[in-house]
Amino acid sequence: MGFVVKEIFKTLQGEGALAGRTAVFCRFSGCNLWSGREEDRVTATCQFCDTDFVGSDGNGGARFVDAQGLADAIASAWGPGLDRRFVIFTGGEPLLQLDAELVDAVRTRGFFAAIETNGTFAAPAALDWICVSPKAGTIIRQTTGQELKLVFPQPGAPPEQFEKLNFQHFFLQPMDGPERARNTAMAVEYCLAHPRWRISLQTHKLMGIK
Repeated sequence: MGFVVKEIFKTLQGEGALAGRTAVFCRFSGCNLWSGREEDRVTATCQFCDTDFVGSDGNGGARFVDAQGLADAIASAWGPGLDRRFVIFTGGEPLLQLDAELVDAVRTRGFFAAIETNGTFAAPAALDWICVSPKAGTIIRQTTGQELKLVFPQPGAPPEQFEKLNFQHFFLQPMDGPERARNTAMAVEYCLAHPRWRISLQTHKLMGIK
């Protein structure tokens, strides 16, 4: 199958358990919870997304005819050297496109392969790291992985709804926007009272990087 990719870029992971690690982000176009068009936001299942995932016009974005070509583009974005190669598949919703063939292709090129997903689709088993970020009003089908990262607060998505799922790490990430300071204080208060949960800050925004 082909792939529509918004952008491919090398940066530092800014969030969660792997924050600070050098990574290539492969951002797929499209999402099942919002069209990406502002006029549709008010009726979308996810109304707080701050990411442009529409089309293929970003840095490194393109339509790729097969997994090998996309894996080559990811390797090119990393550059020379095989040490600690790390790719993060994201979106939009990457599981609308990501398949086992692409995971195998990047792993063959020496990459540790991760995904950031809303969890409404099952992920390929060969992935090395699965991060699920649940959204209120959805059914979570990917109930296992390394990291659950809940944007907080979300009406209809209390943390206790997810804490019995089979993940190694549980993070609350304060929702960005005009209420960020309030949301951060609420997340801190919740984590203090419920030590299973940890805070995830969007450190890439603090550093001024993508």
